Amino acid sequence: MANQSILRITRELSEIQRGSDLSLAVACRDIDVRHVRALIIGPPDTPYEFGFFEFTVKFTREYPTKAPAVTAITTNGGRTRFNPNIYAGGRVCLSILGTWRGERGEEWSSAQGLESILISIQSLMSQNPYENEPGFEDAKSDYDKKNQEAYVAKIRHESLRISVIERLEDYLGIDRGKLPGVTVYNAEEDYQANAADAPFEPFKDLCKRRFLWYYESYMTSIDNEAAKHKDGDRFEKMPFEGPGNIMEGTFQYPSLKERMQAIHDKLIEESLSWADEGRIAVEKEMSIASNLQRQFEQIVENYKKNDAVTLDLELVDKNPFVWQMVLFGRPMTNLDGGVFRIMIYVSPKFPDVLPRVKFETPIFHQRISASGVLCYDAARKDDMRSHIEAIIEAVEEESPAYDPRTLVNPEAAKLFWGTPDEKKMYNRKLRRSVQDSSEWS
Repeated sequence: MANQSILRITRELSEIQRGSDLSLAVACRDIDVRHVRALIIGPPDTPYEFGFFEFTVKFTREYPTKAPAVTAITTNGGRTRFNPNIYAGGRVCLSILGTWRGERGEEWSSAQGLESILISIQSLMSQNPYENEPGFEDAKSDYDKKNQEAYVAKIRHESLRISVIERLEDYLGIDRGKLPGVTVYNAEEDYQANAADAPFEPFKDLCKRRFLWYYESYMTSIDNEAAKHKDGDRFEKMPFEGPGNIMEGTFQYPSLKERMQAIHDKLIEESLSWADEGRIAVEKEMSIASNLQRQFEQIVENYKKNDAVTLDLELVDKNPFVWQMVLFGRPMTNLDGGVFRIMIYVSPKFPDVLPRVKFETPIFHQRISASGVLCYDAARKDDMRSHIEAIIEAVEEESPAYDPRTLVNPEAAKLFWGTPDEKKMYNRKLRRSVQDSSEWS
């Protein structure tokens, strides 16, 4: 029975890791698949948008007959309640977990699994999380509506501050101890307080990459909210919040904007530093250096034989950790005539740390931010050829399925998925950037 349980958990972990859902991630130490870490990325168009919310999932030997225990650990050290159903102490109230009374048929069954649990938690992160509070259906007065708006406002602020900014500041070693009104808190240290093991941070690189994807969305949100909330105004207390289970604080959007910018600059600096680290790896004849050199040579040979794609690929200063790709737009497409210079920075910790890709040539595209960051997802993370293929596919795909988690240029995305006239405007702006690209090559 125990072996069957472990096989089931292992299979479910593998399915989520191989899946295409960009909003869920799971990991565990090799020695113990019963103790899982899960990351849920806040859904678009909600106050949780693109926040990084982490949970522990502990399976017993009775799984899947018995539901696992789930605890939220993105709680600002037990001080912040992010949802009526996600408490400051980490408790997650869901009928399928047996932590909340549900209707008949909503209780746990062995047909459910880890993915269904995470999706259920994600569904709590709605446009109006106040609706998760019992009795919400009767809350129709102007007072209740005002509360709902106030609740959404403070969740949006704290999602940015706690789940994004403070997480990335911890990852990057940015000292926020001197910032006024800031309490230094490290979620990983809090979680590991009673553990003898070294910190387990399986989502560090994922969060760094996604931060760069969503940076412009974060900044747009900050600008929009800063116009609504005066700096220093206190959050309003909700009727269902009580001592030790509350979200307290003040609006600090000017400070959040400065901190967001500092994180962005630090991440860019980090990726540029890989060039020097890579040269040292080459001098020391480390296996990662020779591996990347070999992959580069094989990819170049492969594309010499590929008539469908025209590109030039070279190593900058013969450094296998800095690749430059020049992609030529395919004839008879919106990219026809384009010449795009793309930098690919590879970490000496590849593939545990994935490449950073930046378009040096400006292009108006829903998958490429205004600063040139490309949103793409390689099928095989350890294979640079898979990364090159994914980069090309992300740029060339003309009729992608709608997925707001891949849209990193808000202006371009709004036009691309807008009215027919807006789509025409998108195509005109894209074509104009393609025509201008030869001046940048």
